[in-house]
Amino acid sequence: MKACILHTISPIENNPLDFTEASKPQPGEDEVLVKVSVCGVCRTDLHVIEGELTRQVLPIIPGHQIIGRVERVGERITNLKIGDRVGIPWLHRTCGVCEYCREGRENLCENATFTGWLVNGGYAEYAVAPADFVYPIPEAFSDEEAAPLLCAGIIGFRSLRLSGITGPSPGKRLGIYGFGAAGHITIQIARHWGVDVYALTRDPRHQRLARDLGAVWAGSGYDQPPEKLDSIIIFAPAGELVIPALKVLKKGGVIALGGIHMSRIPPIDYDLLYGERVIRSVANNTRQDGLDFLRVAAEIPIKPQTQIFNLAEANAALNALKSDAVRGAAVIRI
Repeated sequence: MKACILHTISPIENNPLDFTEASKPQPGEDEVLVKVSVCGVCRTDLHVIEGELTRQVLPIIPGHQIIGRVERVGERITNLKIGDRVGIPWLHRTCGVCEYCREGRENLCENATFTGWLVNGGYAEYAVAPADFVYPIPEAFSDEEAAPLLCAGIIGFRSLRLSGITGPSPGKRLGIYGFGAAGHITIQIARHWGVDVYALTRDPRHQRLARDLGAVWAGSGYDQPPEKLDSIIIFAPAGELVIPALKVLKKGGVIALGGIHMSRIPPIDYDLLYGERVIRSVANNTRQDGLDFLRVAAEIPIKPQTQIFNLAEANAALNALKSDAVRGAAVIRI
């Protein structure tokens, strides 16, 4: 099969993904083999390729927003059949027995594996995944629209929940720092729930997109919004944004850090944190997060904006993502 393989950690500007032939994977007894149609491009892919995550498995095929059709099922599979359209997400497998799994917090599993980071992902013609960890894809979405829902969408949904916005919240004010794939999906959920969204992003193109999607205000990460904010999500991997975010957060408000990697957070003066302000990270997602989000996404329905690249152009897609040149979400067509 054709695949893009990372052999050596390197800045994406060096185009380190090798477009080449690879062995077609075979599913285990509890897994499915999926013929990949498209795979979304995520900033986490950049963190994997550029070595910003602490664990490394090489060689690796990146990509964890995979849409395709089941081509083969393992001998123990009864809930899926050949031809079913499914999505393979970031959370590849959990152990099911650690304290976090037993408590319903499998996103914190001590022994979890992740697609495109610790096991091969979707920058390839085929991928395998445990049948219990794939999602049925609502018919409301094309393959290209569905791909960014599997990470940008799900993590945005969980970030909303952890920021204190758990459902319809008319008039509540949400700040979104960084307005890429996750931001442009999250705003659609928030607006559906009646939330006023303030977008803080350095790129004027992304500010325009935010306004187009219903933001009541858009500016840079260091600008002062016209109102104090009830909740904030920081998707940008820039730890220095925590300080200006605290300055515009109301007492009792929450800042949810929505990325898997972030640069160093500067020292925080206690008077900025005082007033029961909360800073919390968002770590992965549970399968229930994904099921809940996909249901809500189809009800709205969310309309992801995508920019399509071919598999051989994976390096170009990631370079465009790093330079903020993608409007909405980049998607690789296999």
